[in-house]
Amino acid sequence: MRLSRQSRLNLFYHNQTRVKFNNLLCGGFTLLELMVTVAIIGIITTIAIPSFSAFLIKNRVDNQISELHRLILTAKNTAINEGQNVTICPLNGTVCSGVNNWNGVIGVVSPDGVVKEKSALTSGDRLLFSATDLTYNARGNATINGNTPSGTALFRYCPMQNSFARGIQITISGRSYISRDSNNDGSDQLRDGTNINC
Repeated sequence: MRLSRQSRLNLFYHNQTRVKFNNLLCGGFTLLELMVTVAIIGIITTIAIPSFSAFLIKNRVDNQISELHRLILTAKNTAINEGQNVTICPLNGTVCSGVNNWNGVIGVVSPDGVVKEKSALTSGDRLLFSATDLTYNARGNATINGNTPSGTALFRYCPMQNSFARGIQITISGRSYISRDSNNDGSDQLRDGTNINC
């Protein structure tokens, strides 16, 4: 039995289509395609990891500064509301330690006891302040170690990577200002434009 030319062509194209379809089902990646994919993933990873690390550090610093700022505002508001002096200081149990070590537990202490606490720093970062305590009086004015500050007082939060340092300035009137990157150079500045140094 002899097939017509048209039947042979139809059979040929039908077989070719079946072969291509079977190749698609059984196909995989070539070694070259796999190597190129791994190389691209490696390049993207080396670019992304430092940026992600910087993001995590900046986020940690922002969280610590926000928590400290809430602590300062709590102290000021408590002093005004209760009409008595309220102190922010490093704690030794439930009293001020009298030591200038702001890396441990910090608390808001009123004559009635501890109002609020901030947990100790755990990441190797440092919180620097030039005194052992900051006290707000009933009018909301700030004193440092019992003395009225000349100018402003400054809390400096210094992560291991100093380029992400942030601060909170306290004025004589008791107002607090969080530092910000006002000139877009990647480092925070104080209100007068100077960078925060650790």
